[in-house]
Amino acid sequence: MGWLFILTAAIFEVIGAIGLKLYSQQKNLFRLMLYWGGFFVSFSLFYFSLKYLDLSIVYPVWVGLGTSGAVLANMFIFKEPKNFSRIFGLTVIVVGIVGLHLTM
Repeated sequence: MGWLFILTAAIFEVIGAIGLKLYSQQKNLFRLMLYWGGFFVSFSLFYFSLKYLDLSIVYPVWVGLGTSGAVLANMFIFKEPKNFSRIFGLTVIVVGIVGLHLTM
């Protein structure tokens, strides 16, 4: 159950980051709600995941998946460059997350 919470929290962190980017470009209520709502749900699910998993696992997974998702969203939604360095960095993050999961 904790893994479901943290994976969902990471998805909502990405939604919050996308909302923040959109809100910085044009301020309206929908974008503000996407930004605040995404981060609120993300933090809430992060909190609930701590009942099932250790903080030393939850926090790096949440941050790593959220960072990876935000980078991918920026590459595909906001048309940031897709280059080897970015893809390699994302791969290192994902390998680190899998490594943490295997240590449990």
